[in-house]
Amino acid sequence: MAAHLRVFPRVAEDEAPQPANVRVRLGDLFPLLAQAHRGNYLWLNDFEDDEICITEDLYEVLQAFRSYRPSA
Repeated sequence: MAAHLRVFPRVAEDEAPQPANVRVRLGDLFPLLAQAHRGNYLWLNDFEDDEICITEDLYEVLQAFRSYRPSA
């Protein structure tokens, strides 16, 4: 099932932002993020300081991948 993305209006300075509560499959997110990254879409930079919650096993895989050095 494709993810439905929505654009939200900017939050006024005196309003507290609502907590994130939308669940999206990574499989739906990957192609969108890859396309935005390849196309150097500036809106992607707006979110680079945002935090996301991931499962502990995905975190461990990403940590291992970060230190992975392919042999020549």
